[in-house]
Amino acid sequence: MSEPHAAGSYRDAGVDYDALDAGKRLAVASALATSPLLAGRGGRALDDSRGEPAFVFEHDGVTLALVVEGLGTKSMIARLVQEQLGVERFGDVAYDTVAAIVNDLICVGALPLVLAAYFATGDSEWYARGQRGVSLLRGWRQACEDAGCAWGGGESPTLPGLLASPEIELAGSAVGAVPRGREAILGQDLRAGDEIVIVASSGLHANGASLARMVADGLPDGYATKLEDGETLGEALLRPSLIYVSLLQRAMERDLPVSYVSHITGHGLLKLMRPKAELTYRIEALPPVPPVLSFLAERSGMDHAAAYSTFNMGAGLALYCRPDGADPLVALAAELGMHAIRAGSVQEGPRRVILEPVGVEYRGDRLDLGG
Repeated sequence: MSEPHAAGSYRDAGVDYDALDAGKRLAVASALATSPLLAGRGGRALDDSRGEPAFVFEHDGVTLALVVEGLGTKSMIARLVQEQLGVERFGDVAYDTVAAIVNDLICVGALPLVLAAYFATGDSEWYARGQRGVSLLRGWRQACEDAGCAWGGGESPTLPGLLASPEIELAGSAVGAVPRGREAILGQDLRAGDEIVIVASSGLHANGASLARMVADGLPDGYATKLEDGETLGEALLRPSLIYVSLLQRAMERDLPVSYVSHITGHGLLKLMRPKAELTYRIEALPPVPPVLSFLAERSGMDHAAAYSTFNMGAGLALYCRPDGADPLVALAAELGMHAIRAGSVQEGPRRVILEPVGVEYRGDRLDLGG
């Protein structure tokens, strides 16, 4: 099995995970020093959540979680696809942004309550250009409804000189609550013998857009390039992300034994070893790779090791559970119109991910997000 170095092609696209992760670790260390301040407001920080997808804290008997997340550069793809293909998809990237936020929130066992929006534009005329502003708001609202949370407001600054005039940056934050009688999911119950269920993605989701743009820039037909299934590259890249909130909510309502949850975004399947425990995550089956992701990996010259540590490669969410929970989770996903598989198991051994179907192994030092 191969042990890769960081994907050089993603660095070429302007994204260096080594540098980003070093910054995240420094931020986590700095933030940790402020935890005692919560006591002055009658709260308590759950510092074991540092480095997890959402920060967890307690207040007045309620366990709450907070997350801030952004879409990245996928909104640029929406603009370019509209210019090249005449197809307006800003509602879909709005949906993607909400999905990125709430899918992080559920990783700690919290269900979203309120979500705030951040729409930053390069000039105030962005909303006056066609119907994309209306589409954006419609997509954001639909995603909130699908996630079962209220849209509580937000901020929409105009930032000339900081953002280019045709662009919009989409981001947001959300607060969620862990259902009463339950603990936050922070890996405390994860153990060898647990099984790993992988729920399929719909495609690119919100990670890898910078590399996708670089690939499209080098194609004669750009975003109009046809994929093997007949879909254009642009439309495939903008297929909306899946929102997994209902899956976790139903799993908790049915008391399925979920011990950890990992949202597969940046770092790809390296995120399977997001738990801090010294354990091995052995994957024996992988979901089908969407044609758009296999196309991007091939065109950017990635081998399996680089591709599976850059894109989600068809894996949107990983649920870790006791062995008796895997089949019910797979069946529950099917009830909700999602595709899931029993992918592998958690084993004793050094912290690492082994992807048997593609002959790749990632050592634990490949993923250190702090905490």
